[in-house]
Amino acid sequence: MSKHVFSRGGDRLPVAARGSGAEIFDTDGRRYLDGSGGAIVVGIGHGVTEVADAIADQARSIAYVHGSAFTSGSLEAYAEELAPLLPMDDPHVYPVSGGSEAVETALKMARAFHLARGEDRHVIIGRAGAYHGNTRGALDVSGRPALRAPYLPWLGAAEHTTTPYEFRCPFPDSHPDACGPRHADALDALIEQTGPGQVAAFIAEPISGAALGGCVPPSDYWPAIAEVCRRHGVLLIADEVMTGFGRTGAWFGSDHFGLRPDLMVLAKGAASGYWPLGLAVASGHVHDELISGGFTHGFTYSHHVVGAAAGRAVLAHLREHDLVRASAERGDQLDTALRTKLGEHPSVGDIRGLGLLRGIELVADRRTAQPFARSERVIERVVVAGKERGVLLYPSTGCANGTDGDLVVLGPPLVVTPAQTEELASLTAAAIRDVLG
Repeated sequence: MSKHVFSRGGDRLPVAARGSGAEIFDTDGRRYLDGSGGAIVVGIGHGVTEVADAIADQARSIAYVHGSAFTSGSLEAYAEELAPLLPMDDPHVYPVSGGSEAVETALKMARAFHLARGEDRHVIIGRAGAYHGNTRGALDVSGRPALRAPYLPWLGAAEHTTTPYEFRCPFPDSHPDACGPRHADALDALIEQTGPGQVAAFIAEPISGAALGGCVPPSDYWPAIAEVCRRHGVLLIADEVMTGFGRTGAWFGSDHFGLRPDLMVLAKGAASGYWPLGLAVASGHVHDELISGGFTHGFTYSHHVVGAAAGRAVLAHLREHDLVRASAERGDQLDTALRTKLGEHPSVGDIRGLGLLRGIELVADRRTAQPFARSERVIERVVVAGKERGVLLYPSTGCANGTDGDLVVLGPPLVVTPAQTEELASLTAAAIRDVLG
């Protein structure tokens, strides 16, 4: 490896050579089953030539124009084709270069919306244990202590409320029948405590992604949360960076709950890794206020013409191959296989998720749900064991208390076959047993 690459994974990484479907091959010819889509990014699979061709065709025609000077046919067509699928009223799409940029954009939209209405609201409320990105604003609304710790002197503008985490429910006296209203009460109390007219928006993933490994909230959660936001005039931002574009067996995670947010943020599956693409989407009433009041914001690579071509080609592939339905079917199969192979394992505390977003929480004591100490680096060892067996797994840490807690997160490409789904469950179980017996 070059000594001039600032590597994220050390100096002994294999070199990726090619990919096909749910498989990656390195330069030594070794095959890996992509059990995580990278970082739960790849939806339509590796090696889709139609997407590569769409990118090349657009780049040959024109590769870049500034979004303040030109629009493009690719962008206009993409927005028209995407809008009817979004769980929003009259959506307007603001393309950027990734999930963190999309979150930053949505936070600014929320602030600008209230300024346009003559209200000086500035506080954003996130959730404990959440992850929304690594730029400064996105990190501030996130609630993962280990990621925030080095940068705490730069953070502190956001507030954080409770998170629906059914395996470690913060309201055991209500669980499982009235958790949603309890979370809503906590949000309501925090808004009141922050002060009238101070809170601009509440941001959350409809289904918790990497940070909590596919945590699905109770059915009464989102209706109660949405009502609190409406009552206080607080915009609701749905972070669908990980849960969008079929990942959970519906077009968007919000669809499972009838949630219609004011703002959405999307990325990852939007371009399936073929291009760095994120989307901040404003509903009609938010967009109209922003246009009337002005929106001071922009990135050099926002509204990118090649990015729009990539997103459009990915969207077409998702629809043509009915991959949202496939995600639901393969997700059910994966859930059954994981429960069969790991359901009685003494170190498996919980298996959860929807569609092809699945989490396995590993524990030191299944009876008490006590996590392994972070010093044992359990999930890191499981990921290494998986790679040695030829399966790529996604790790997450700190779910239990901000420090301890180990999660295997699975999110294979939506094109994973039934045979590969069984193989993924078997290899994951084997990797866990290699480390934990």
